[in-house]
Parts: sequence; C-alpha cells; structure tokens
Amino acid sequence: MGSHLPNKVAIIGCGLAGLSLALALHAQSIPCSIYELRSTSAKSTGALMLSPNALRILNSLGVFERIRVKGYNFTNIAFKNEDEETTDLYPLGDEHRYGYKALRIYRQILLDELRSMVHACDIAVNYGKKFSHVISESSTEVLFAFTDGTSASASLLIGTDGIHSTVRKYVSPSISPNYSGALAITCAIPLSALHFPPDKDYSTLPVAIHGANGTFVIAPQDIDGSEVLAGTQKKYPEQTREEWDRLFSAKDELLTLLSANKSAWPSLVQSALDSVPKETISIWPYYIVPKLPSWSSSSHHSRVLVIGDAAHAIPPTAGQGASQAFEDALSLALLLSHPSSSPNLAVNLEFWQTYRQERIDRVVKLTLKLNNTRLPKAERESLDKKMIWSSESDLEELEWLYNHNIKEAMLAGLEKEK
Repeated sequence: MGSHLPNKVAIIGCGLAGLSLALALHAQSIPCSIYELRSTSAKSTGALMLSPNALRILNSLGVFERIRVKGYNFTNIAFKNEDEETTDLYPLGDEHRYGYKALRIYRQILLDELRSMVHACDIAVNYGKKFSHVISESSTEVLFAFTDGTSASASLLIGTDGIHSTVRKYVSPSISPNYSGALAITCAIPLSALHFPPDKDYSTLPVAIHGANGTFVIAPQDIDGSEVLAGTQKKYPEQTREEWDRLFSAKDELLTLLSANKSAWPSLVQSALDSVPKETISIWPYYIVPKLPSWSSSSHHSRVLVIGDAAHAIPPTAGQGASQAFEDALSLALLLSHPSSSPNLAVNLEFWQTYRQERIDRVVKLTLKLNNTRLPKAERESLDKKMIWSSESDLEELEWLYNHNIKEAMLAGLEKEK
C-alpha cells in the first residue's frame, strides 16, 4: 500500500452506496470496513432503474456482467397521453449512444451480488452495529461510538447511511431532509393480468401514462418482464416515521388511495388497479436533502464525510438515486488514492464536493422537469413548456449525464488543485 493512502476507512451503512464504495476503495488498495445496523438476514424490497452512468461504474468494479442477465434490459420509457397515444420517449439507456441499455433489477439481487463481491475481496462487514456519534476527530484519525457501547477508530469515517443519516448530523448538524409533499404508491402485478388495448401501441415498456389524475407508470422488473411495477404518485401530508410505518402496513387503506378516481384512468390502468395483490403495495415518501454546506467535517479535520442519499437524496423520477451514489463512491475512491490527497485532504475534498454538487444540481433540475411531466393534467398545462422535459429540446442534454468520464474529470481537477 502506498504511503499516501488512508490506512483504514470505516463505512457506516451496507447499502448500495456503502458496498460500491468498499469495492471502489479495494480497487485502489485502500483498506476499509463496513458497519451495518441491520442483521445479515435483513431484506430489501422493490426494484430500481440503473442507467448507463451507473452501469459503466458497476462494469469497472466487475459487477455489471454479474447482474446484466438478472434484470430487465430496455432502452426507453414511453410517455402516453390519456388517449394512450405515445407523445414522447425518454431514453434511460441506449447501447449505441451511451454504451449500455438501462437495467431494471430487484434491489435485493443487486445487494446480494455486491455483498458477494465484498466478501470475496475479504472486506469486513460488521452487522448489528448501529453508529451513535463521533467521539473525537484529529488530523489523523476519527474515534466513533456505537449504540451498544463499543467504539472504533479509522483514518476516515464515511457515512453511507441514507436519507436520515446519523453521520450527517455531525457533518452538517443544521440540515434535515425536507418532505416534498408527495409519495409514490406502487405494487407488483403479473404482466398477464393487464389488458392491453389491441388498437394501441404498447411495444415500448416501461410506459408512463399521463392523464387527469397525474401519471401512472407500468415498468417490467424481472428478467423476462413477466412482472411489472405499477403505480403513481399522490400528494400526501407529511407523517412521522412511526406514522409512515403504520401507513406502509395499512394495505387496505393504501389500495383505496391507489385506486382513487379509477374511472378517470384509461382501461389499461383500470385493469392494473383491478389486479393489485395487496401484499405487494408499497409507498415511497419523496424526501429531499437540502444542499449541504459541506459533505465533510470541514470545521474540524475533514475526516468524516457523507455520500449518496446522506448527502443529496433526490426523488427517483430520473432513475438517478443509486446512479449518483455510485458516482460519489468511484470519484471519492479516486480522490483518496491520488498522491496529493494525503497532504491536501481538505482542499481536495472541497474540489470533489464542488465537482459532485454541480452534477447533482443538474440531476435535480432534470428530475424536476421529469416530475412536472407526471403532474395532473391541469397543473401540467399551467406550466411553461420549458419546465417540462421534452426530447425535442432536452435529448442532447442527456449526453452529460450518461457519457460522463469520472476518472478523466477527477484526474484533471486534482492536477489543477496541486
């Protein structure tokens, strides 16, 4: 190991961000350990979209070929109006233009593959360890505590502990997630239960059907597309964490919410709402993390950092939540392995945050434009057309997102910081 490399990195959280960071650090010969509050038996539900910028990173870490055949590969999501006419196509991937198709995969499958690779790399994962607080931070190490009364130390502590991050309370104590006022409510339905109108073109899936109620999404989420996610987003008052848990368990209440104004939807959506397996209904309240003053403990010694949803949670409309966490992980590993980072850690982290925040800001802007396509018809039509995503005006903009070369950008930026 080079003398300029951190001698031990502690990662709080064993989700997608934490596991990908561990693999990225390992690839740079930086030793690390993961601490996870849940047990090894904990499971995650649902599926997620992975676009080319995410798949390129996973390919560099040796993950892509392991998952490519375990999910649904596709190119576009079709936008349709209330008459079920295709009005636009939003590319979530394209082998020819961006190098990869998009991949929709069950979250647990991706987690299992990442954990398997972390285990193969002999990276320690400590389960049942809930981070409590930072005890002390010096110019060389961080001492931190767990809720069971034990403690540990590392040269760097990195929080990948999600939108309600405990690590972030140390880095940016004044920042808390803001509720957007809306939640996604979805279910999993067999494709065979849907009644596709014979006179309408549904050759492109996933599909987002826009109408008076808002937008209803149908997205295949297994290898052969035989099961689909179906759902929409609703305005809903903010709840406490206990109240959200109660709502998640209230399946009859959720079915009523999901099926509200059913007759206003086209027949395809109505067939989906008639076929909902109640036990599969789920909710996703949309919370946003305001822009952090700093992603690291810059007021101390910059030895504590946050990445992923802990630093910049955004709604999932653009399919970029996990993708941006992967970008964080790879770019941070490249930064920490650079020879200039040992003597200039705080300066390099400042550059890194600026670089990452600029991309996050553009993703947030894109997400807002896509969210606006999903508003109820009356609200959507009241907006300036420039506030709604359209391939006619915005397609070329996706090049910056999908074809970005993180390694080139990081190396060029770090050379300037010397």
